Amino acid sequence: MEKISKKILKEQYKNRSVVGGIYSIKCSINNAMWLRAATDMQGARNRFTFAVKIDSCPEPCMLEAWKTYGGTTFSFEILEEMQKKETQTEKEFSEDINTLMEMWSEK
Repeated sequence: MEKISKKILKEQYKNRSVVGGIYSIKCSINNAMWLRAATDMQGARNRFTFAVKIDSCPEPCMLEAWKTYGGTTFSFEILEEMQKKETQTEKEFSEDINTLMEMWSEK
């Protein structure tokens, strides 16, 4: 790959629209649900999809259900998304996502 195209790709990555939010991972057999927050929703979805593909539990808290029922019984569902504002720092965005998680935890 040429240096110029790498530079363009890096710039595109930096200028991409960052979307975070709250998602759940559910087991369809026992109806267990785990709430999670992410500052990069697409990354969280990709990690989950990869974990299912290689049958590797994404989190220790769901390991028992994962081993019992298998990764294909789990699903990823976005509950609420929030787009990072251009003027927000990573820390401010993360704090907003954590506040959103607190609200969802109370529901």
